Amino acid sequence: MSQLSLHGLQVHAGERRLLGPVSLVLPAGECLGLVGESGSGKSLTIAALLGLLPPGLRARGDIELDGERFPLDGARHAMLPGRVLAWVPQDPQAALHPLRTLGAQLEESLRLLRGLDRAGARREAMALFERLQLPAPAQMLRRYPHQLSGGQRQRVLLALALAGHPRVLLADEPTSALDPRLAREALAMLDTLRTDLGVSVLLVSHDLPLVARHAGQLAILRQGEVVEQGSSAAIFAAPRHPYTRELLAADRLPAPDAPAPGTELLRLDAVQVAYPGQARPAVTGISLALHRGECLALVGESGSGKSSLGRALLRLLRQGVGGHILFDGEDLLAAGRGRLRALRRRIGVVFQDPYASLDPRMRVRDLVAEPLRIHGITPAQGRAARVAGLLESVGLAPELAARFPHQLSGGQRQRVAIARALATDPDLLVCDEAVSALDAQHRAGVLALLARLKRERGLALLFITHDWQAARALAERSAVLADGRLVALGPTAEVLAGGRAAG
Repeated sequence: MSQLSLHGLQVHAGERRLLGPVSLVLPAGECLGLVGESGSGKSLTIAALLGLLPPGLRARGDIELDGERFPLDGARHAMLPGRVLAWVPQDPQAALHPLRTLGAQLEESLRLLRGLDRAGARREAMALFERLQLPAPAQMLRRYPHQLSGGQRQRVLLALALAGHPRVLLADEPTSALDPRLAREALAMLDTLRTDLGVSVLLVSHDLPLVARHAGQLAILRQGEVVEQGSSAAIFAAPRHPYTRELLAADRLPAPDAPAPGTELLRLDAVQVAYPGQARPAVTGISLALHRGECLALVGESGSGKSSLGRALLRLLRQGVGGHILFDGEDLLAAGRGRLRALRRRIGVVFQDPYASLDPRMRVRDLVAEPLRIHGITPAQGRAARVAGLLESVGLAPELAARFPHQLSGGQRQRVAIARALATDPDLLVCDEAVSALDAQHRAGVLALLARLKRERGLALLFITHDWQAARALAERSAVLADGRLVALGPTAEVLAGGRAAG
């Protein structure tokens, strides 16, 4: 077996260099971690290797394999993707076709890449699903992506990547949307594939400690340049570059202050959520309270019921919700349309993916001003000043108001989402996995911002997450859900000490 080498990769937009020069060595059967914050050049590196750069960008450099060099963007380089280099995208929900069965998608790749007939492609698809430990492979092949869990969809992407017998897997943030247990399982599966099949793995991530547990070698990217390379053990023991030390420090989040809570704002009493056609409720008998000026973390693995409970609280479910959800003494579940609109003005929401929750056709100023217009809070002539104040409150420069979401970093987009959620001066802020897709530095910054806003505004904060480190840094109390039931509730430090931390 031989190693794959990347020599002098550069990506240019016109005369401006965006990335490089980047040179990497990936021995057969080994794992190399490529780590950096949002905008560091990780995704550009993957796109250049696969020949998938956007129009207007061009790549220079060579890939070396078995002593033979393949100039990037050349005709021979185009033969490598799928057969030598295989991509495992970040978001399986977006990467899989929602209207085609898993079998149709995988068998198409097998027939295209390996020339199999229909029967042979079906047999190989079954074998791949069995290798990746997907349950009931024959039934799974007949299913659609939305019928699978997040961890199962990730394994389907691995099956698609393995369809062409590749020698290198390019795993692009494969765990960013997974809870800690599923993330560990996904990376353990990559380790197994390296051992059993001899494939190499280029593991791209913003999570330095997680990657270092699986990658023998690390390359640290910053602003398009490799600032440090070496063994994982050596880099952790004595990081040489200041940026590497910043990445390591950003993962160590401080514990929150614990001010005395204010009056009770939210109470859930025996809340139940049931979906049509499901054998058992998604949420059963949840009772808890949240006070002004307090953060309560709602923690659990995928499928625990935490997002269902959040949707019930926000009245985003049309049916199947029972019990009582009292907001400042009023039952949200019993509120009519007009009263519900008034109550919703007092509840802000920050979703997991700001790129999906912010309209890409609207500028930042219009996104933040939209709640002001909808609720008639600020006259048209005063909205610009109000938007500027909101952007300043979340640490964004006023000139960003003229930009579109795609022109911002991930951390900036999430701050815009928070500014938008604060536009109506809410009493309650609901954050649904608001930092799970961010790198360590942006995560630390957004958590510090939320802590400051909670302290300055007296906000009650419901923080829905699978990230125990984030919960520890922000929440005075934590509620742990498992299989739709509340299994622990109390001060976060005590809940953690009681062994309920899932990650």
